[in-house]
Amino acid sequence: MHGTMGINERGHLEIGGVDTIDLAHLYGTPLYIYDVALIRERARAFKRMFDKHRVRAQVAYASKAFSTIAIVQLMEQEGLSLDVVSGGELYTALAAGFPVERIHFHGNNKSEEELQMAVEAKIGCIVVDNFYELEMLQQLCRTHKYTMPILLRVTPGIEAHTHDYILTGQEDSKFGFDLHNGQADEALQRALASSHIHVLGIHCHIGSQIFDATGFVLATKKLFEKLAIWRDMHHFTAKVVNLGGGFGIRYTKEDDPLAPEQYVEQIIEEVKRNVASFHLPFPEIWIEPGRSLVGDAGTTIYTIGSRKEVPNVRQYVAVDGGMSDNIRPALYEAKYEAVLANRMHDHCEEVVAIAGKCCESGDMLIWDLPLPKAQPGDYLAVFCTGAYGYAMANNYNRIPRPAVVFVEDGEAQLVVKRETYEDLIRLDLPLKTKVKK
Repeated sequence: MHGTMGINERGHLEIGGVDTIDLAHLYGTPLYIYDVALIRERARAFKRMFDKHRVRAQVAYASKAFSTIAIVQLMEQEGLSLDVVSGGELYTALAAGFPVERIHFHGNNKSEEELQMAVEAKIGCIVVDNFYELEMLQQLCRTHKYTMPILLRVTPGIEAHTHDYILTGQEDSKFGFDLHNGQADEALQRALASSHIHVLGIHCHIGSQIFDATGFVLATKKLFEKLAIWRDMHHFTAKVVNLGGGFGIRYTKEDDPLAPEQYVEQIIEEVKRNVASFHLPFPEIWIEPGRSLVGDAGTTIYTIGSRKEVPNVRQYVAVDGGMSDNIRPALYEAKYEAVLANRMHDHCEEVVAIAGKCCESGDMLIWDLPLPKAQPGDYLAVFCTGAYGYAMANNYNRIPRPAVVFVEDGEAQLVVKRETYEDLIRLDLPLKTKVKK
């Protein structure tokens, strides 16, 4: 357990001083519960190290991990910036009243309508991903007589995932301008030539669920090597270097990520080394944590239903959710840990497989989970579901998406209502009746 989790006098899992079983009774299951105090601490931890080193920085929440009005407003309370990757996420940010100057717009295929929304809102920055987008943005800015700050997203030839990092030379990626084949250089020249584009600097994102800083160190060096060339050839000096996100979290006991402060400190030290080596001005550093802010702050509560025993093979225990509220296990075999939230003091007696209720054999949340003898009506709490759970939730089998509750200091707040069956058909239209001849 982590964050503000504990066990109360009833033997129930408690988060933020609130009994999770009471929340399950009140709001139904499946139910996403977020530990607000843990989110605040993570946000402050990322910012703390920049402040300690007196480094100008922006910590931008990558809202693709979990985007709702309430979480956007929470990030604004903590002084973070905000990354959006679609018109829907931008619309959510604007509806939440987030300061537009701290909104950054990402994406490899932004539509004209999305870019127009961003230009009309006068957001803080667009991370330009390709030549098509650059040309379309130039035209929109010319029409609106507005100069848009941008970062150029580049692929530095490094992939980083968990403890592994790969030097690929020329990155095979759908994102960004290649740093090695001349695309990035051409993009810079085109952007500098536009009277309605202001190039703030450079951006890269090297991977996800990264457990050490090696990949960030390698990427930083490659970016500064290019920035030194751009200074000499194009008299361009980057005001901003954005090193992206991908900072890992602990899903299971096998995971051992760095603390937020450790990632930041090593990034700062590497920027300092490169600034000195290439005799460049010290830029503002931007980073983009998403999962590492909200991932392990989220817990999903399910109600246990049916059981199935395959003799000498496996015990299946089914819950009232699954790939409709957490598609990660089915999509890429993500691993989770869980407990019986209403029987926290009971000893484990068996190892079971947790099955979802969707009509797919691949709808399995956890394959081998030690639990007390689970009974129908017990409540299963699956930890670390705060990132890409609600964000990727779906209505497969016409299952309504769960409610979302924030807990903090003994109080609970409903921030997303549970979908109803009426919500599921709200946009449906009936078949036109065919007139018989």
